[in-house]
Amino acid sequence: MSSLKFNEFARAMALAVPALCLLCGQALAQNAATLPTVTVNASKITPLPAATPLDKTSLAPKLSATSDTASLLIDIPGLSLNGAGGVSSLPAINGLADDRLRIKVDGMDLIASCPNHMNPALSYIDPTHVGLLKVYAGITPVSAGGDSIGGSIVAESRAPEFAAPGQKPILKGEVGTFYRSNNNASGANLSATYATEQFNISYSGATSKADNYTAGADFKTYDFTGRVGHTLARDEVGSTAFETLNHSLGLAFKKDNHLFEAKVGIQDMPFQLYPNQRMDMLYNKQDSLNLRYLGQFDWGSLEARAYQENVDHFMDFGADKRFWYGGTLTGIGVTSSGGSTSPVGYACSPISPTCAAGMPMYTEGKTTGVSVKADMALSPQDLLRVGAELQQYRLNDWWPASGAGMWSPTTTTYAQLGKSFWNIKDGERDRTALYAEWEARKSAQWMTLIGARVEQVKMDAGDVQGYNTAVAAMGFQSRDSVAFNALDHSSTDTNLDLTALAKYTANANYDIEFGFAHKVRSPSVYERFPWSTWTMAAVMNNFVGDGNGYIGNLNLKPEAANTLSATFDWHAADSSWGFKATPFYTQVDDYIDAVQWNATTNAATSTLVTDKFVVLKYMNQSAQLYGVNLSGHMPLTKSAWGEFGLKGLLNYTKGTNEDTGDNLYNIMPLNAKLAVTQTTGAWANSAELLMVSAKDDVNAMRNEIKTPGYSLVNLRGSYSWKTVRLDFGVENLFDKFYYLPTGGAYTGQGTTMSITGTPYGTAVPGMGRSIYVGMNVKF
Repeated sequence: MSSLKFNEFARAMALAVPALCLLCGQALAQNAATLPTVTVNASKITPLPAATPLDKTSLAPKLSATSDTASLLIDIPGLSLNGAGGVSSLPAINGLADDRLRIKVDGMDLIASCPNHMNPALSYIDPTHVGLLKVYAGITPVSAGGDSIGGSIVAESRAPEFAAPGQKPILKGEVGTFYRSNNNASGANLSATYATEQFNISYSGATSKADNYTAGADFKTYDFTGRVGHTLARDEVGSTAFETLNHSLGLAFKKDNHLFEAKVGIQDMPFQLYPNQRMDMLYNKQDSLNLRYLGQFDWGSLEARAYQENVDHFMDFGADKRFWYGGTLTGIGVTSSGGSTSPVGYACSPISPTCAAGMPMYTEGKTTGVSVKADMALSPQDLLRVGAELQQYRLNDWWPASGAGMWSPTTTTYAQLGKSFWNIKDGERDRTALYAEWEARKSAQWMTLIGARVEQVKMDAGDVQGYNTAVAAMGFQSRDSVAFNALDHSSTDTNLDLTALAKYTANANYDIEFGFAHKVRSPSVYERFPWSTWTMAAVMNNFVGDGNGYIGNLNLKPEAANTLSATFDWHAADSSWGFKATPFYTQVDDYIDAVQWNATTNAATSTLVTDKFVVLKYMNQSAQLYGVNLSGHMPLTKSAWGEFGLKGLLNYTKGTNEDTGDNLYNIMPLNAKLAVTQTTGAWANSAELLMVSAKDDVNAMRNEIKTPGYSLVNLRGSYSWKTVRLDFGVENLFDKFYYLPTGGAYTGQGTTMSITGTPYGTAVPGMGRSIYVGMNVKF
């Protein structure tokens, strides 16, 4: 990068690199001074692969600072977050995100039922409900992978507990609350458990809400929203408010070595607004039923699960985005237009071909799944793991007519608005998988794992229609729907995953884990089936937050990725210090990228359109990603002021489209974090320095926006009594202004229905200074 762009990041990295080198140097020095090789018992070797776990204890300091479960993962090496709503960030592992990851919540494979992916899997479990998070950021075993080419994330709520034999029944619970100053975020959580030796009933509930947040400085030259009488301050990041409620009720029965569980989950989300989407979530209702059996036998263990999830999802323009299109305001001596080019939309009546009341969009999703897994001990050194999985997914996505261009000429009144636009009708995506993997402990120092997975993905969808079926309907609705309906919508993909891993433990201070994985992912329903080239419809199909429009492609092939990765791990025998380095390389054939599309010619554009929002069509191309992730921790000193330690993290990922030479979209630039920690008695405190390089390697096809580098300082503290925990802190201590490198394009206010209605070229800013406090009480 140039010397000007280097500037602030260089100064921050000048602090980070020596610290990381200190961690590495300590690791190497300790390893060099180690006495001759120590024999390590095979039973002490960490099983393969080494997923990164976050348990309740390590998660506790973060719960008051966020309502977004995905953000709990931010300190995992190689993991970053793609911006979305306040509780729905999309995690990325080594540059691969969203549907390219396998994310399971309490064993359920959940799918985002929304053309903007506003309801991803992790949004359905509140941070306070999480008992354990596991991340497979390197090579994922076939038992934890499938239909993905990146890593895997496993989120589990708290496991049921039972009274010990002869002990009286357990009756316990927790209640907590928090407040965050920047966006007036507040919330509360409650959990309660009653358990005997064989029976457990538990309830968990949580609610949180927030207003829009403000950036560290003004970032706009306008304040209009498209709503009469409603403006936003120029440092206010529009469409970042949210409100959500989550409930979970669990029953568990234990008999000898057999456990039966049943969980019912309900989410009621009144709204979640989006600063990088043209629409907002104005209602999301999810209910799920999750049944599980786990049995321990002489030969090993057996786990079976069956689940069903139903989602009702509604989008329209939220409070910061224009709702009325086409009306006029007439006052004393003035007539103001509310047409599509006006910055303000006035209410109009009756709704007609020249007047639209918003753009309602509905989605219904239903996911049903069954899985069976057995772990069989073939010998004291060999474990065979086999399993089978079935998943059935159904989706309907339709947009009722609301007037203006969303109108059928055969109707004359609002009650007769007529045809709905069917974005996806009777969408189907069914998965069937079988897998087997063999984990072997060859010696006290060697462990290996090999696995294979065969998966079949069947997809189909029904015929579609636009708002207007007339041949001359705007946006080529008739042409495109007729062409789509004439094609075969069904497809069947047979995918093969292979994994080979090995771990070598040299001594008590050093081991290495390395391996190869071949992973395959079939396209999603929102990559294959959206059919309209009409710009207004296309911009509603966008799950990456770049402000552009997207068209599906029935001819997409599955993505096939080959990954090489290794983790070099230096550590103390008691884990008091450690340093890890994980280089990786991934080659992806038939990577699903996109090309700019000309609706008039219904073909790729001959010349790249720059510096504006565009319409693109998904296409298979080839890509490569490579990089390295470093992490470490070490003690600094111990004094009357307590124990001081240092933690560090550095991530680098580079992604390239090999067909075009372009950079891949939404790749997090070089970033690092340092934290000095202090513990003394019941106190635990830390000071963090976060450093992010300028994002200059952007995706030209999507006109991705460059962002400058920045550094932030966060302070955190906590104090724990026997049954009470108090957390507090300040994020972005110096109120620095910065843009989110993977936060997408700002479309959080104004005339967002039109692709030209919001200014191009502004990235979504990060939050300014925010003070938070939270308390949790056990009873």
